[in-house]
Amino acid sequence: MAETGLQSDKALGLGLLFGALGIAGAVVMYVAAAQQLLAGWGFALAIVFGSLAVAVIHVFS
Repeated sequence: MAETGLQSDKALGLGLLFGALGIAGAVVMYVAAAQQLLAGWGFALAIVFGSLAVAVIHVFS
């Protein structure tokens, strides 16, 4: 008999939260394009929160 897995609401909620924070980091990177240091921090936030969004979905699935 095949087992089915149920996706937790926690995975969806945290995935959406970290995805929104990743988008916010990308917006900071775009808006602060003239200031390289601030744009770099925006890029770092976008990468970290984007990675966390994917990881959370996998962990809680």
